[in-house]
Amino acid sequence: MLMDYNDIVVIVGNYGSGKTEVSINLAVTERQTGKTVQLADLDLVNPYFRTREARKQLQLLDIDVILPQEQYMKADLPILSPGVAAMIRTKDILAILDAGGDGVGATVLAALAEPLKNRQTKVLQVVNPFRPYTDTLEGCERIRIEIETTAKTKITGLVSNANMMQDTTIEHVRQGYDFILRLADQNGLPVEFITVPDALQKANDMTQFSCPLLTIKRQLVPPWLQAEELT
Repeated sequence: MLMDYNDIVVIVGNYGSGKTEVSINLAVTERQTGKTVQLADLDLVNPYFRTREARKQLQLLDIDVILPQEQYMKADLPILSPGVAAMIRTKDILAILDAGGDGVGATVLAALAEPLKNRQTKVLQVVNPFRPYTDTLEGCERIRIEIETTAKTKITGLVSNANMMQDTTIEHVRQGYDFILRLADQNGLPVEFITVPDALQKANDMTQFSCPLLTIKRQLVPPWLQAEELT
C-alpha cells in the first residue's frame, strides 16, 4: 500500500515520538514521486532533534526547508511568519509542517488554525508506544486532546513510529502496529501509516502489515552516530 498526500500535512506528537524523523522521511518519500515538497520546521520546543539538522541533505533532493525566525514563534500566541504564510498559500505543492511536541509546541499551530481551514489539511499524531506518556492508550488520548485543545485543530489520523532508536527490532515494529490498531479502534481515527527502519524493511516480510509503510532512514542522531543517506 502506498501513501499519497497532497496540499498540507501537519505532523504532531509528544516529546520523543520521533515526529521530526517522520516529517523528514515523509518529505523524501513524497519527493521521490515527483511532487514539489516543502518542509517547515515549527518545533522550537526541542532544541536538539530538529529538522534543520538535515537541511543540507534535503536541499540536495530539491526539498525546500522553511525555518521561521524565532521572533515569530516565541510570543504567547505566535504570529504567522512570512515564510510559512507563503508556503500555506502556495498551490500545487505538498507542504509538510513539523510542529512542536506536546501542548506547548502545539501553541505554534494555533497561529495557523485559521489559514489551514481553507486548505485540504491532514493533521497526523505520531505515536511511539515505547516512550513515557504514550505507552498506554489512555496516555495517547490525553496527548491528543492536549494538542487539539492548544492547536485549535483536530487530529485526522494516526502514525505508529514504534522504535528504540538504533536498537529497534522488527518485534518493536509489530508491537507498535498492534498498539496503533487498538488506538485507532478506540478513537475512530484512521491509521495513516507505520514506520519501519530501512534495514528492517529490507530484511523482513512486510506483508504482515496491512497499512502503508514509511521507510525511515535516521537523520537526527547523536554526535557519535552517522546519519543515513536519504537517496
